[in-house]
Amino acid sequence: MLRLSGPVAGYALAALAGPLPAPRRAVLRAIRDPESGELLDRGLAVWFPGPASFTGEDAGELHLHGSPVVVDAVQAVLMRLDGLRPAEPGEFTRRAFEAGRMDLTAVEGLAELIDAETEGQRRQALHALGGGLARQFDGWREQLVQALAHFEAAIDFSDEELPEGLEAEVSQTVAAAHAEMAVAMVAGARGEVVRDGFRVALVGAPNAGKSSLMNALAAREVAITASAAGTTRDVLEVRLVMDGYLVRLIDMAGLHESEDPVEREGIRRACEEAAAADLRLLLTAPDAPPPPKMAGLAVRTKADLGAAPGPGLVVSARTGAGLEALRTAIADAVRARVAGPPGALRARHVRALSESSAALARFAAAPQADLAAEDLRLAVRALGRVTGRVDVEDLLDAIFREFCIGK
Repeated sequence: MLRLSGPVAGYALAALAGPLPAPRRAVLRAIRDPESGELLDRGLAVWFPGPASFTGEDAGELHLHGSPVVVDAVQAVLMRLDGLRPAEPGEFTRRAFEAGRMDLTAVEGLAELIDAETEGQRRQALHALGGGLARQFDGWREQLVQALAHFEAAIDFSDEELPEGLEAEVSQTVAAAHAEMAVAMVAGARGEVVRDGFRVALVGAPNAGKSSLMNALAAREVAITASAAGTTRDVLEVRLVMDGYLVRLIDMAGLHESEDPVEREGIRRACEEAAAADLRLLLTAPDAPPPPKMAGLAVRTKADLGAAPGPGLVVSARTGAGLEALRTAIADAVRARVAGPPGALRARHVRALSESSAALARFAAAPQADLAAEDLRLAVRALGRVTGRVDVEDLLDAIFREFCIGK
């Protein structure tokens, strides 16, 4: 599909496919070179007059057969027409944003939807693309703009007739928004796990069966395995999909004391990975020392040799025994980690929330009214940057809509 957008989109579409069809109706047309009349393809032409288009501009689409030769031939003809050029990466979406068709969170949601690998990522991306994040941030922003308007009015027009208890109402509104933002920060951490993956570290002594277990869970040869201990010295990672969520399974060096500098570096990296993991599988084998003491899910490997004594799941990478139960346990841990309302916060959203929350905390403790008002303004600006809506006129509109001041 070739998309055209801008002032000459209609002219270009008509030049290749004949008279413009009715808006938003796909019509079968002969696609021809307007200079030679040569038939290039038979495909669908669709016309989207602005502003009712993705970009908000006049836009057209040519749906062609997928042969590279056909696509190249049509593109070559389009490039000969005055006023057309290839779009820059992301330019259609940028034009949609600049035309007010999308906010920044929807733009990010679209990018995430394009890159989605799992059902969880798809659902989360659609939440942002559908305006879920924008509604959340705009809701807080509107509450704070309203509160700021009331607070400014109480300061600047104290001799006018204003509703009683205005400052107390402002304080309650700010406190409620502040509490909701704190909850959203927790949800944002869940969203990060959905987007970036749930990290599962295989932890154990050398020869505990970490690499064999990784290969068994991945159903392919990811890591080198051998009967000798210490085969793995670097960090290996494989990405799996479990129950619709991305799981990043991490194999690493066995944890033990070593004098070998290369192995010691591998052990250092292994300790870092284990500390950062969302879930640690603590592996024990009948022919290997027990794993280090740390929080995690106990797994007794090499059950075909006779399971080591102790608690936890019993598995065998060689026979497949217990692997389904282990997969279920990992999937349960992922679901527990991401349970709750959608939270698709990105790093810049978290920064904006942190800035806004800090400003609201200062507002509550400000010794002077003008300082408190400035902190409210800073909180509003930080939230507005998330969706791309930063407009001081909102404050004036709220003041003059709510109060009949100076009449």
